[in-house]
Amino acid sequence: MDKPISFLGRSAIWFVQEVGAMAAFTVDVVRTVFTPPTRFGSFMREMYKLGVLSLTIICVCGLAVGMVLGLQGHHTLVRFGAQRSLGAVVGLSLIRELGPVLTALLVAGRAGSAIAAEIGTMVATEQLDGLRMLSIDPISLIVKPKTVAMLVVTPLLTALFIVLGLYGGYLIGIGRFGGDPGSYMSSLRSAVDFHNDIECSLLKSAVFGLLLGLIATYRGYTSTPTAEGVSAATTASVVISSVTILLTDYMITAMWGM
Repeated sequence: MDKPISFLGRSAIWFVQEVGAMAAFTVDVVRTVFTPPTRFGSFMREMYKLGVLSLTIICVCGLAVGMVLGLQGHHTLVRFGAQRSLGAVVGLSLIRELGPVLTALLVAGRAGSAIAAEIGTMVATEQLDGLRMLSIDPISLIVKPKTVAMLVVTPLLTALFIVLGLYGGYLIGIGRFGGDPGSYMSSLRSAVDFHNDIECSLLKSAVFGLLLGLIATYRGYTSTPTAEGVSAATTASVVISSVTILLTDYMITAMWGM
């Protein structure tokens, strides 16, 4: 009987310690954001690495998801004689849920893992210790540009994902099944509400971007200075980010509709 209870106690203590360490790390990052220097050059380089280099996977996946939604939505709507509502189905699915969530998951796998691996490697090779010896704050020089860049690029990539998804649904609904282009666009315009749909989507993507940046940098910053530690930090970054995104998506959706 003692072993399960002791395991539960150790797990609870570890969880509280991790949450506290993450909160302290977040406070340090926020402090550096409002403290000079601004690191604008580093920020722009991170924007390129996290945003521009992710365009291919975002565009391909957005188009593919939109085509799948168009295909499945058309087959379902035909049963009820509501083919003209295909634009609304594709648009609401992408804008409300699939766009922000799938974009964040893709960014976590492509960019978040790269951030954790890069910072973890710097820990293993003692580069961060070298910066501290030179009286340079690693959080200001390394962590801040990556976190802020992730916060900025995630909503932009989400918007691109949604646009490509809408176009993919249009290709299937109009190009393959011969639907009416006007009906597709009119149903999309009439179904999408700016406050309930677009604003919620932008809020989700911004929150996801902030969480992705903080989790990836934290896992890399606190990784064990070994090759195995870097690998574990990279894996943990993707897993924790994915679970956090899904849980946060539910909470935002539930609170937004209250």
